[in-house]
Amino acid sequence: MDIRINTTKNLKITAVVAVIFAGIFFVWLNRKTIIEVKGEGGSTTTVGSLTGEACPQPTRRPIAVMLASDPIARPLSGIAQADLVIEMPVTPDGVTRMMAIFQCQTPEEIGSIRSARNDFIPLAAGFGAMLAHWGGEHDALARLNEGIMDNIDAMRYEGTVFYRKSGIRPPHNGFTTLEKLYQVAKDRNYSLTDSFSGYPRGVEEKPRNVASLANKISLPYQAPFDVIWEYDAATKQYKRIRDGQKELDKNGEAVGASVVMVLEAEIKPAYDQYVSVALKGTGKARFYQGGSVYSAIWSKDPVNIDGPLVFTDSQNKPTKFAPGKMWIEVVPVTE
Repeated sequence: MDIRINTTKNLKITAVVAVIFAGIFFVWLNRKTIIEVKGEGGSTTTVGSLTGEACPQPTRRPIAVMLASDPIARPLSGIAQADLVIEMPVTPDGVTRMMAIFQCQTPEEIGSIRSARNDFIPLAAGFGAMLAHWGGEHDALARLNEGIMDNIDAMRYEGTVFYRKSGIRPPHNGFTTLEKLYQVAKDRNYSLTDSFSGYPRGVEEKPRNVASLANKISLPYQAPFDVIWEYDAATKQYKRIRDGQKELDKNGEAVGASVVMVLEAEIKPAYDQYVSVALKGTGKARFYQGGSVYSAIWSKDPVNIDGPLVFTDSQNKPTKFAPGKMWIEVVPVTE
């Protein structure tokens, strides 16, 4: 009997298993704790799990809100105050959508709020967040209605928790506030305590070299959804430019991030005008901070919806990020 062993395939399987176990170890090692930072005079302050920075309510459970990316909805309300934002394509013709996650800051208003999409659900759950949305694609809405995760649907609370604003063309005129969302969560007996362990954070600056310099990030999104991030050395933040214009919050604040993570995933047409984004298993990533770019590997448990999105280096060690706001940009896989 002729037995042949596919060594390459076995090595790939072994590598995937190793990464997944590294993610499990990371989760175990970083179980939820309240981190204290020493201030002047020996005073202490606690930090938020999403940013690793001082936070007035570090134990508050995050709320993820689906937001529009369409030009008519710009400028968005509350986007500059989000602790973490995830953006990805949602249609074959390149329309993107964002999910903004709030914990530490409380914007006066959040919007324009849009529908839930399937591929955002496990990401929100992985950050331990509740999901606020205005309806959703058929499959996503069915899963949410079945209770796959804590969520607050505007179709159930329109006119009370969520409201329409005049002067803005629907469906881009839906808004809400965090106060209203947390009140609904309390009424529905959702947990209001943060369960996300956070990512390792460090203030030390990594050495820069010519190969790693990255003062500008150009993302392969189609116009008018094209995005560029430019590094501002004075604030140590990347500033966001969309469709050639500096992105501002409705309140006039510039949108920026200390860390921009570019996550590669397979994106392919699904049904109707939707795409499927393969955000389960593992894939390549790169992150930008301090004006430099670094390689990473992302992993997400394909079975456990609550499993966090994990980032490791080539030695399967948890990636350490600079403290501050983070944006995760999902793009197609490159060769």
